[in-house]
Amino acid sequence: MHNTAAIVFRDGITRFVKVGANELLMDAAQRHGVNLPVDCREGVCGTCRCVRESGDVDVEYIDDETLTEEEVADGHVLACQTRLLSTQASFYFDVDSSVCSVATEVHNGKVSEVKQVSDAAAILEITLDDPLQALQYLPGQYARIEVPGTSAWRAYSFATATVKDGKLRFLIRLLPSGVMSDYLRKSAVVGDAISLEAPLGAFYLREVQRPLLMVAGGTGLSAFLGMLDQLENQGGMEQPIRLCYGVTQETDLSELDRLEAFTHSLSDFAYETIVMNPGDGWQGRKGVVCDLFSPDFLAQPFDAYLCGPPPMIEASKQWLETSDVGEYRLFFEKFISS
Repeated sequence: MHNTAAIVFRDGITRFVKVGANELLMDAAQRHGVNLPVDCREGVCGTCRCVRESGDVDVEYIDDETLTEEEVADGHVLACQTRLLSTQASFYFDVDSSVCSVATEVHNGKVSEVKQVSDAAAILEITLDDPLQALQYLPGQYARIEVPGTSAWRAYSFATATVKDGKLRFLIRLLPSGVMSDYLRKSAVVGDAISLEAPLGAFYLREVQRPLLMVAGGTGLSAFLGMLDQLENQGGMEQPIRLCYGVTQETDLSELDRLEAFTHSLSDFAYETIVMNPGDGWQGRKGVVCDLFSPDFLAQPFDAYLCGPPPMIEASKQWLETSDVGEYRLFFEKFISS
């Protein structure tokens, strides 16, 4: 029997390692070729410090001068003293992956579905050549996908929590002109060979301990579909979740059926949509995504996750910084259309 630890580095590259019963995180990482920073191995120097972001652990020893009580309370641990008690856990190391001799991995597959789901977005499904190929990621992370027939690579968030039956799913914005957009719109064929580099990114769902505010702009929704998928799979989710989803035109709205399904499968999930420049027939909210923020909901401590274009991210951050809201942690992912 073994547990699984996700090791996330400052540059967003992530490695998943199997951790045996009673095995130290440091030893498990090194056994998988991940050379974490280490010096004393006695819980004294602090060289192997990291932040436990999810999962249960047992920490054997930490010297009083290595980590403060506040740091320990915030989840800081030492890899040389940490054992996993839960089947899954994630740890953030504030060093680049190159320092630990870790490189990205490329996975090969084939296009198994291309479906336009709105005027501005399409679903791309990729089936891995080897369904048993070990591709793991944290919901919210992304892959760099090589556009077939070109030398270009583009980054897109996973739209599901895990690889399912060897399949990966992405929600991709369709631009008037763009290398991936042109491929999906004009030439994509089921069976096309396609490669992707993954997992990448430091934007992912942390352990949920308080209410969640999710803010999606356009196809930034993809990352949240993966997060909600994970919470649905876990079951027993008690913290309330509010998703604010903004687009430019109402024809840009995507995957509303999936969002509606989550309102039934998650005990306290609700979402609202808003359109910046709607047509005359639009009956919903008009404006920017910040107009959907509820001061009552945000009066309590919460975690905020933002994913979308830079102007949306900056506007949301400014709203939170200047409004009378509860204490919060902020995680965000900016993306630029290409």
